[in-house]
Amino acid sequence: MATSPPLRILDAMCDCVALVGVSKTSLDDVASGAGCSRATLYRYFSNKQELLSALIAREAEALSGALADATAESGSLNEACAAIIVEGAEFLLDHAALSAVLAIEPAAVLRIVTLGGADEFIRAAAALVAPNLAAHMETQQDALRLADLLVRITLSHLQNPDPQFPITDPPTVARLVEQYITPGFVREPAAWRTDS
Repeated sequence: MATSPPLRILDAMCDCVALVGVSKTSLDDVASGAGCSRATLYRYFSNKQELLSALIAREAEALSGALADATAESGSLNEACAAIIVEGAEFLLDHAALSAVLAIEPAAVLRIVTLGGADEFIRAAAALVAPNLAAHMETQQDALRLADLLVRITLSHLQNPDPQFPITDPPTVARLVEQYITPGFVREPAAWRTDS
């Protein structure tokens, strides 16, 4: 079955960005890579920013699916959190276009994830992650708070890799989650509570 023009265009945009980054990718390059005319490209996307936004939305959906698959068999909150961190880090590290942008024009990504756009980016990322925690959390708000923390930790480690802490090593991540992340989100059993 042939791929539809919009999908071919998004694939071509991803390939172009992986080769030369966002700023040097032209719509002519994308049309050529998609095997269509520039006029055909404009029938689906009115400009480069719209095309880039559509590509980001598609890749976010792919990441969402990968996280859902990774957490589908999680029997506990700890397992779900560790799976989210490892799968999310692997997805981002293996993404050719994102890797190219980080290598060629890192300021563009850093502006989004660390400066003015950080709050909006982290909120969107947490909303993408939270459904994978819902089965293990009492409220949606708790799931969003924990998702926010997981996103921040993952991004922090990806931006500043620590050889002592390999972010894609499941046993290492499992220890981090169990010791430092989930204790603040797990309800204390009633027998352990002390009444004042």
